[in-house]
Amino acid sequence: TLDKTIYKIVPRELWQEARTAGLFKGASIDLKDGYIHFSTATQAIETARHHFARQADLLLVAVDATLFGEALKWEASRGGDLFPHLYADLPLDAVLWEKPLALGDDGLHVFPNMVEENR
Repeated sequence: TLDKTIYKIVPRELWQEARTAGLFKGASIDLKDGYIHFSTATQAIETARHHFARQADLLLVAVDATLFGEALKWEASRGGDLFPHLYADLPLDAVLWEKPLALGDDGLHVFPNMVEENR
């Protein structure tokens, strides 16, 4: 079964803009690719390492993947892994939680517990 919760790593400043707008349209890579890139819990750690190395001031945003129907597609990416791609803007009411993604002393991100949490 496909994950019910998917994750987005977002710079805090960009997320503040989304909060103000009530909608997240995506980061620059999302806008360029035409969909919002998400990760599963397992993929998020690798995504942070690949695309956000040593970046501070990031948030990990958990999203309810069951709300998007056909707009959410699971597509092969790195190494053939299926990644969730949202072909729509992200309404903020689909967000389950957001947590700071701290940088550890080793320069790697310290992930919060990503188990399913209630709203």
